[in-house]
Amino acid sequence: KKLWTAPELLSGNPLPTTGMQKADVYSFGIILQEIALRSGPFYLEGLDLSPKEIVQKVRNGQRPYFRPSIDRTQLNEELVLLMERCWAQDAAERPDFGQIKGFIRRFNKEGGTSILDNLLLRMEQYANNLEKLVEERTQAYLEEKRKAEALLYQILPHSVAEQLKRGETVQAEAFDSVTIYFSDIVGFTALSAESTPMQVVTLLNDLYTCFDAIIDNFDVYKVETIGDAYMVVSGLPGRNGQRHAPEIARMALALLDAVSSFRIRHRPHDQLRLRIGVHTGPVCAAVGGMKMPRYCLFGDAKNTASRMESNGQALKIHVSSTTKDALDELGCFQLELRGDVEMKGKGKMRTYWLLGEQKGPAGLL
Repeated sequence: KKLWTAPELLSGNPLPTTGMQKADVYSFGIILQEIALRSGPFYLEGLDLSPKEIVQKVRNGQRPYFRPSIDRTQLNEELVLLMERCWAQDAAERPDFGQIKGFIRRFNKEGGTSILDNLLLRMEQYANNLEKLVEERTQAYLEEKRKAEALLYQILPHSVAEQLKRGETVQAEAFDSVTIYFSDIVGFTALSAESTPMQVVTLLNDLYTCFDAIIDNFDVYKVETIGDAYMVVSGLPGRNGQRHAPEIARMALALLDAVSSFRIRHRPHDQLRLRIGVHTGPVCAAVGGMKMPRYCLFGDAKNTASRMESNGQALKIHVSSTTKDALDELGCFQLELRGDVEMKGKGKMRTYWLLGEQKGPAGLL
C-alpha cells in the first residue's frame, strides 16, 4: 500500500489537515500513471526493485527524486506534466483537486468524450493488457513444462515418470520373461588411447545417435549406456507377451547391419567391431536413488546377458539357449550352434550365433 503513499507521510512527521489533501494528490498521480501506462503501480522501466526498495528510495528524498518512469512518446504532454506536478516533492507545488478537475475537463473536451468514458476506456485497455500478459506468461510456462516433461520421459519410462510427477513412490516390479541386449566395441580401450577425449566423445555420440534412431523402430527400451556399452531390453516396462525375443533379435540384426557402414570421423578407414550378447530370462525393475534417479534392472538374467556379450566375438550376435528356444517358436530365425562355452560364475553354457531372419509369411508376428 505504501507505493501510493506521499514522501511526507513516509517520513513519519506530523502533518496539518491541509497537507493530507496534497498527499492524496500524490496518490492520485500514482494511480493516473497506472491507468495511463496500463501497468502496475510505480512502473520502473529497466529496473527490478521490490516494493520495499521502492518505498525506501522515495522516503530518502534524495535528488533526483525517485519517481515512476514515463514514456513521453506514448502519452499526451499535458498529461505527463500533470502527473509530474502531482508527484512534486514539495507538497505546496502540487495542484489541488479543483485544478486537476479543470484539467481533466479540458482534456476530455479536446478528446470529445466524457471523463467517465475516458476512464472506462483506459481501464478496459489496462485489463486487456493484463490479460495478454497473463496469457503470454501462461504459454511460456506451459512450453517450459512441456520441455521438462519431454526430458523426463527420455530419462525414465513414461509410466514411471507419471508416478514420480504425482509424488508417488515407484514400486519395484517383477517380470517373468524379458530379453536383454548388451553390446560393446571390441578394441575400444586401444582406440581411446590413440584418440583425444573429444574424438572419443564424438565417436560415441555419433554411434549412439545412429543406434537410437534404429531402436525407435522396435518395441524395446534403452536402459543405459556406460562408456562403449549399450544396453537395451524388450518386455518391459510394457509387457509384450512373447514378442520380446524376436524384437531384440531383429533390432540386433539391424544394429549389426548399421555398424558395417558406420564411419569413425577421425579414423575413416577403420571398421568398428561391435560385439553383441543376448539373453532371455526374469528380472526385477526399479528406480534406484532419489538424486538423478535411474530405471535399473536387477537379476541373474542381466548378468547372463552381459556374460553372453563379453564371451562373444566381433561382428557376431551371441545368444543363450533360452533366447534360442524363444526364437525357435517362430521358426523364422537362422541360428547356428556355437557349443558349450565356459562363462565366469556360470560354468559351461550352450550358446548359439544368430545369423539372420528368413523373410516371408513364417516370419510375420
